Parts: sequence; structure tokens; C-alpha cells
Amino acid sequence: MSAVDFDLSESVFWARPMAEREEAFDRLRALDEPAFFEEMEVSFAPKGPGYYALVKHADIVEASRNPEVFCSGGGGATNIPDMPAEFAEYFGSMINMDDPRHARLRRIVSRAFTPKMVKQFEADVETAAAKIVDDLLAQGPGGDFVTDVAARLPLKIICDMMGIPESDYRFVFDRSNVILGGFDPEYTGGDMTTVAERLLTAGMELQQLVQDLAAYRAEHPTGDLTSSLVNANIDGERLTMQELGSFFILLVVAGNETTRNAISYGLRLLTKNPDQRARWLRDIDGHAPRAVEEIVRLASPVNFMRRKVTRDFEMNGHLYPKGHKVVLFYWAANRDPEVFDDPYRFDITRDPNPHVGFGGPGPHFCLGAHLARREITLMFSELLRRVPQIEGGRPDRLHSSFINGIKHMECSF
Repeated sequence: MSAVDFDLSESVFWARPMAEREEAFDRLRALDEPAFFEEMEVSFAPKGPGYYALVKHADIVEASRNPEVFCSGGGGATNIPDMPAEFAEYFGSMINMDDPRHARLRRIVSRAFTPKMVKQFEADVETAAAKIVDDLLAQGPGGDFVTDVAARLPLKIICDMMGIPESDYRFVFDRSNVILGGFDPEYTGGDMTTVAERLLTAGMELQQLVQDLAAYRAEHPTGDLTSSLVNANIDGERLTMQELGSFFILLVVAGNETTRNAISYGLRLLTKNPDQRARWLRDIDGHAPRAVEEIVRLASPVNFMRRKVTRDFEMNGHLYPKGHKVVLFYWAANRDPEVFDDPYRFDITRDPNPHVGFGGPGPHFCLGAHLARREITLMFSELLRRVPQIEGGRPDRLHSSFINGIKHMECSF
């Protein structure tokens, strides 16, 4: 801590202007070894031993490739404090597990997210994106791009995949906001002492929603993902109802929040970089693949994942003792000048682009990356063709250390 005068564990750090956050991570990357931070006090868990902040691309890639050393279990990957046992019932899905449990769950659910399966959903995504732009044009400028456009597409696709009716869309949207609301008073109600209670309640309600549906689908199967999962028998293995509920929470939270924020940041990036907008408009389909990767790189919707060191391990010249925590700051790695030329520049033709916006290499690489890419691609294809000059105003950012989110953003066209 002698090298820096800020603390990544303090909630106030994540409320700072983006330029100050960028400067802070630039300074951390310039250090000779990873900075160590104390953990903050939280109401729902004992204070932990602290953590090393991994901010360099090389460190995060190497740690991701060694899951047997840098494990996701032992308290959870999505939070820096160790997750209490009562949280695991709702938030203990694959993302917070190690092999062999992680491999078993991923084997059961991964068949729904292969490129071949995503291709089957493509027509639904195209139809949904077109309807969203229809509604945007009918409403006219001045609306909230996040709630009116960016949030609607992934929410509809995930719910439709699972067989969740449209009448429950808002219910799912609100609960996922609570789960990933971070320190934001819009979702915490301004009272941080009740955060644990709110998280558990939202998790319980989402789990109950899908378990009720799964119980019905077990007797009345359809073509939706819930039917496939509740009736799946792969090498004699089935999901328990608790596993299905936790997976649904992971799916709606990760699938909705991250894609929503990538789309929102994408519009803001195009607004601030009219040259890149003009370039994309000249060949919408041709530039789309690289443009989407560049949006994900700079959006980095998930700021970090946590790992725990299982044995003494030396990595890139630094010794990590057994039992210590490391936090993989993907947002920082995606701006590492050792890997990305002019890293803060938005360049839709950037190639290569080895970002870690979907996580680092290894068993925890994002299961829904194919689907997220298609949703972002088709949403911008529709927007650029039909509302080519749409712009996003000043974003109202989520106050969170975990999600690099935009809550609201006015749009004009």
C-alpha cells in the first residue's frame, strides 16, 4: 500500500470518475509486483486476510490457466469476502466451483450454449432486436437507452430460452439488479446493513420461480431450456433442483447484466468516436465481428473474479503463498499497454484482440460468450441500419466494484 494512495476495497473508490479509475489501474500496472489490499468489513462475513490485485494481462491469463492453484471455490469467485454458507444455496453455481463439481455441472448445461445451439436462437434474436428498434422509433428520442433497448434484448432471450413468461420479465429484471446492485443506493435502498437480506431474498425469489417451472416441466416438457435441464440425463447425471435454481440465477444475472452493459457501453463508445461509427456504417456486417470484440474489451462488464491460492506458487516472478487470495481485475488487463497498442483507443478494426472480457482462458471462460456476441452483433446491426445517428448521453454509472455497469443513459437521434 506504500506505493498507492487509494484502496480498491473501499466502496468510494468505485464511485470515482472513470478517468481517476483508469489512472489508478495504470499506477498499479506500473508496480514491480502486485499490490496487496486489506479487505473491508462487511456485515455478512468475517474480515478476510486481504488479497493481491492482479492487473496485468499476463498475470490474469496465467492464473486462469492454472485453476488447480488459483481455485474458484473456498468462499466463492464473485465476491472478495468468503461467501457465507447460506448464500451458497442461491449463488453457489458453477462460477463458484472447482473440478470435479464444476466439470460435472458444466457438462450437463453446456450443450445448450454451443455455437450450433446458439444458431438456432438467431432468428429469435433478430426478431426481438427489430421489435425493440420499432418501439424505440415509435417512442422517439429522449428515452432511457439502457432500460428501453440494451436491457430488453438479453432479458427476453434468456427468459424465452428458459420458458419464463413475459409477465415475469420485470420480476427477473428487478431481482437481478438487486443481486448485482453493489453499493448503489438505487438498489440497496441506501442502507448497506440490509444488503445481505436483500441479496438472499432476491436469490430465493428467482430460485423459487425456476423451481416451480421445472417441477411443471418435469411432467409437461416442452422445447425450452428448463425442460432440457430438468430432464437431462448425461452419463447418468442429473441436476438437482437446487443446482437448477443456482444455475438459473447465474444465467439471468450474468446473461442479462453483462450483455446489457456491453450494448450500453457500445453506444457510448460510438457516440464519443464518430470516426469509428462512420467506419462501421460503411460495412456493417464486415466490421461487426471485430467491433463487437472491441466493445467487450472496453466495456469489460465484469470487473473482477476472485481466486484462492491452494499451494505456494511462483508466477511471473512473484510468490503467492498458500491460502492467500488474488483478485483478477479483467477491466485493468483489457487496458494493458503491454498487450494492446494505445489501449484506451476505441478501434473497431483492432486485430488481434486477446481481451479477457469473457474471462481468462481455462475452465471458467464464459459459457454464454457465443450468445452474447450474437446479441450484441444483431442489436447494433439493427440500430446502425435503422437509427444510424443514435447517440448516448452521459451515463449514470452503477456504483459497484464487481460490475462495470450503466444504469441509465438518455439517447437521442
